[in-house]
Amino acid sequence: MSRKILQTFCRLSRKSMDAVSQKSICTSSRLAAAKILDGVAIAKDMKDEVKAEIEGFVAEGRRPPNLCVIQVGEDPASKAYVTNKIKACKYTGITSEKIVLPVETTEEHLLSLIKEKSDSDEVDGLLVQLPVPKHITERKVCNAVHPSKDVDGFNIINIGKFCSDQKSFVPATPAGVMEILRRSGIETFGKNAVVCGRSKNVGMPLAMLLHADGVYETKAGDATTTICHRYTPPEQLKLFTKTADILVVAVGIPGLITADMVKEGVAVIDIGINRVKDEKTGKMKLVGDVDFEGVSKVAGHITPVPGGVGPITVAMLMKNTLTAYKKEITFE
Repeated sequence: MSRKILQTFCRLSRKSMDAVSQKSICTSSRLAAAKILDGVAIAKDMKDEVKAEIEGFVAEGRRPPNLCVIQVGEDPASKAYVTNKIKACKYTGITSEKIVLPVETTEEHLLSLIKEKSDSDEVDGLLVQLPVPKHITERKVCNAVHPSKDVDGFNIINIGKFCSDQKSFVPATPAGVMEILRRSGIETFGKNAVVCGRSKNVGMPLAMLLHADGVYETKAGDATTTICHRYTPPEQLKLFTKTADILVVAVGIPGLITADMVKEGVAVIDIGINRVKDEKTGKMKLVGDVDFEGVSKVAGHITPVPGGVGPITVAMLMKNTLTAYKKEITFE
């Protein structure tokens, strides 16, 4: 009798072990299956939509939209960003004007140029590439752009309208992140969102978009949103990020977020852009704020760097320029 009991126990044990093993295989497979959110593909869809609409306007005999970009100085990163914006304009059919001013340009001269372009009927969208040299006041520059042409969404009037849930121009990166979530079918309603970074042009407006009421003009996300920043204690940061259904990181620290800091199935949006030395090749490469290799084994969705948020930011700027052209936002 005891022998039969022993044999039965052994069979049950083997089945249990097989079940555990199978579960481990399934879990392992699930953890390795994070969906890569292809920013290049999403951006192309967005630009194609803009292009098709512009082609329709031109076919009706209307002029195409126009974007004016002003750059002060020769900062390499700014030059690259401006180049990408001009390329996107050409692709979508938006005419563009790039004005590059010397680094010693006075604030008075820059503000005068901004007013000239703001007053021009031929200019629909206007932006000044940031940062500007230290002798120029950034806030004065942003407020000098007429709110109806402020496709960057940096004028204080657009900021005020946005914060009160009115239709406005929203900075391209936060707006682009919401496009990624919507087009990828990632639900925000009632979810926990954590934003690491509180910059005025990315982190703060994105937190607003994620948490605000979706029934109003901003069509926000209705998520419960937590903001972490440089003074969030490291041991507390992990506690917050582990709660996130949606985790957005924009702090400029390579590999800040590791696999042990996120929960299974989280949607991770990595906005960080950092240049680091590749230990294998010795060459410089771009990486985000998230340890992509480790976190992608736990997350349900994740954006790569490069090829994630960057292309969508540019595409969103094209959408904003088209919106300005169509005069869809009122400023009374």
